[in-house]
Amino acid sequence: MAEGFRSFSSRIVPWAAENVDTDQIVPARYLKVTDKEGLADALFRDWRFEEDGTKKDPPFILDQPGMAGRKVLLAGDNFGTGSSREHAPWALRSWGIQAILSTSFADIFKSNSLKNGVLPIVVDPATHQRLFDLVAEDPEAEIRVDLAEQGILLPDGSTVDFDVDPFSKMMLMAGTDEIGYVLAKDDAIAAWEAVHPPRVDTRLGTALEG
Repeated sequence: MAEGFRSFSSRIVPWAAENVDTDQIVPARYLKVTDKEGLADALFRDWRFEEDGTKKDPPFILDQPGMAGRKVLLAGDNFGTGSSREHAPWALRSWGIQAILSTSFADIFKSNSLKNGVLPIVVDPATHQRLFDLVAEDPEAEIRVDLAEQGILLPDGSTVDFDVDPFSKMMLMAGTDEIGYVLAKDDAIAAWEAVHPPRVDTRLGTALEG
């Protein structure tokens, strides 16, 4: 799982493309990859690279000068539509993206992102355009994403509030997921089971081997 966070500051990757689906985020041929850290080059692969592996000219937005190290993707509407694949947020996080700002997200992509260290933030259309205008005026402008306080601090000192599911927020801040959350409760579960014997013997009436 990705490292947890409470807040971070970053410049923005502005990309206004709408209806970007998960096959465009990570092409299907990479779905057998199990190493999350190795998926950065698979991110938007067909838009970034030629068939021989060289980067396209002109370069895709992620490969343009000054974009490396930016943690916030400002995306167009309906981001992450299409098939369910955790590889999409894996690749985004592997490249370095920690938060995506858009006017809407596909539900499954949003859920997968929250479970894999990427914070999807829904903003209203006016704020969305304001953010694009901000980057157009100053490509080096930084914003601060505060997950703990659920707000985005803009360079002019104003704040944009956002909603996030409380349990997802807790997992993001802890850098874990549902499995990690349950495993962290292993001692408490064992203690409860020790004093609460099972009410039903699920093996009753079955032949024992041996």
